[in-house]
Amino acid sequence: MRIAVTGASGLIGSALTADLARDGHEVLRLVRRAPAGPGEVRWDPVRRALDPRALAGCAAVVHLAGAGVGDRRWTAARKKVLYDSRVLGTRTLTAALTAMDEPPRVLLCGSAIGYYGETGDRWVDEDSPAGTGFLAELVRDWEQAAHPAAAAGIRTAFARTGLVVASGGGAWGRLFPLFRAGLGGRLGSGRQFWSFIAMRDEIAALRHILDTPALSGPVNLTAPEPLTNREVTAAMGRVLRRPTLAAVPAPVLRAALGEFAGDVLGSQRVRPARLLESGFTYTYPEIDAAIRAALRTG
Repeated sequence: MRIAVTGASGLIGSALTADLARDGHEVLRLVRRAPAGPGEVRWDPVRRALDPRALAGCAAVVHLAGAGVGDRRWTAARKKVLYDSRVLGTRTLTAALTAMDEPPRVLLCGSAIGYYGETGDRWVDEDSPAGTGFLAELVRDWEQAAHPAAAAGIRTAFARTGLVVASGGGAWGRLFPLFRAGLGGRLGSGRQFWSFIAMRDEIAALRHILDTPALSGPVNLTAPEPLTNREVTAAMGRVLRRPTLAAVPAPVLRAALGEFAGDVLGSQRVRPARLLESGFTYTYPEIDAAIRAALRTG
């Protein structure tokens, strides 16, 4: 297939495009700079600029573009960047898709379990309502921006991804150097649930959604059994063979991260109901195996 991908240079996007290319698919990368070759197309997600003709022949589009949520402190300006990069970008893409004479069969949009907000010990799945707070509202609007594609008859799915266990980037990538140095430890009380997923399972799940016509709407991309931050901390210590005596008190996190600390300390106990019901098989459902896989592959 010919598959267009936004956010192809990101942590998940780069792994996905490499996986697709290995299987012989033609990958068309949507980039915000001048194209470096025939496999790239320029777009401007915020200025709503994307020529529908550039997507001709694509059987699927995977939309992963968005500014990093935890990269900087959440000022009002940064929140606008986070919002516009996702919501305006999705509107730009769906406008181009719905203008095509022969649109792709499927649009797979990146999303996040931040949709559910703070869940405490309560289980949530794809049928659970949206939570409250900046991230929950952002994800809600992000997904709603793709509704015109679904209304036009394009199968539209939202990959609500959890914490991806990867050493090469993302939130987990920042943990590995600390734990290797023996400075890792629980965050806050450590009782908050972390709904994680191994990178290999993340990519396999995205491919599974693309290949499964029955899957549309939200799909949680998390391992079957979330763990508390305390349990994750113990697992990192076991696998890396390092002490985990350090701890970051909640007030210190709030001072360092500002509003984002609320989400770091928050609890999300997410069940991947639709993945499991559709027959998806995990390679690394357990945290120790997921950490070891991240160490091997980056």
